[in-house]
Amino acid sequence: MPERSLEEINGRIRAGTVRVMTVAALKEALEDTTAAACGAWFERVDVLTTGIFEPMEACGAMINLGHTDPPIKLRQVWLNDVLAYTGLGAVDLYIGASQGTDNPDLPYGGGHVIADLVAGRPVQLRAVGYGTDCYPRREWETSLHKDRLNQFYLFNPRGIYQNFIVGVNGGDRPLHTYLGLLQPRLGNAVYAHPGSLSPLLNDPLLQTIGIGTRIWLGGGVGYIAWEGTQHFPNQKRQPNQTPIGPAATLALIGDAKTMSPEWVRGCFFRHYGAALMVGVGIPIPVLNPEVIRAAAVRDEELVAPVIDFAIPRRIRPSYGLVTYAQLRSGRIQIQQKSVRVAPLSSWQRALTIANLLREQIAAGKFTLTAAVAPLPQEREFLSQSEM
Repeated sequence: MPERSLEEINGRIRAGTVRVMTVAALKEALEDTTAAACGAWFERVDVLTTGIFEPMEACGAMINLGHTDPPIKLRQVWLNDVLAYTGLGAVDLYIGASQGTDNPDLPYGGGHVIADLVAGRPVQLRAVGYGTDCYPRREWETSLHKDRLNQFYLFNPRGIYQNFIVGVNGGDRPLHTYLGLLQPRLGNAVYAHPGSLSPLLNDPLLQTIGIGTRIWLGGGVGYIAWEGTQHFPNQKRQPNQTPIGPAATLALIGDAKTMSPEWVRGCFFRHYGAALMVGVGIPIPVLNPEVIRAAAVRDEELVAPVIDFAIPRRIRPSYGLVTYAQLRSGRIQIQQKSVRVAPLSSWQRALTIANLLREQIAAGKFTLTAAVAPLPQEREFLSQSEM
């Protein structure tokens, strides 16, 4: 099998001769996945780009405020009335995207705080200190701006899922969920994944993506920091190696000061809570023809499970699998009923991200990095049991 190195690809990026295209363009152009066809496309493309833009709950931002005079050791901190975590250094804090205010129905939370800071808007800080010999100050109020923070970086412990679920409601009352409103008696279905544009479904066994991979994050540059929480590569897979449900996940990190408010946005799910919408683009180096074959997967070949949220248990009943082609059509069939479908993940914005990353690579502004370690291929998915 022919091979090319990452160093060779980066050399072409620096020389302005790199051949790069989005995975969507590849799927449209590739007529079959025979060895001959994949080998021919291997000779025509060096890098493929992917994208995703969707709400993320398991994310947040690290902030270092700098010391006051007299100094303070933070015990409790609120940013625009959203509680942040302070059990770190004296003036370090972590603001979670899904943290809310004391008013659970106020459509504002940690994701909005992060988005406000990214956009350059002021954020009001209210802090209580311990009052120690080193840090005698006990109270502090001020207005924060990203340019006055030492560090402000996005850290998403679970920034991307390889695949996800479709939510429905077979009960008799509306349900407010992390997928939004699910109408009773199978009144609607909601999914939260871009399918064939997804970074991890185009490299299902994570052969080109690992810890240290440079990515496009929120309009700036980021990296894959670790496996994400709930990383579950042992999920059942189809013959094309794509998982049939939630599987691998990624932890992401990047400098929020360089990010764009267009790609980092706060959001709120009524009667559920806050989150953060983040855009992510991941380049896939075409190291051999097998990369082409894996990235040729189409929505008709990708599936997700339909899960009934009416049963309030850890393991909920499933109505089976549907393809992403069916989901993108706007309707799916459940028990002989036609159910309307809506996405939380934006296909158009994911495609825009893939194109923005393609343009940056083609212009020599974005080079690729080799992973310093692979993501685990074996990981048991544990749950808590009653004692």
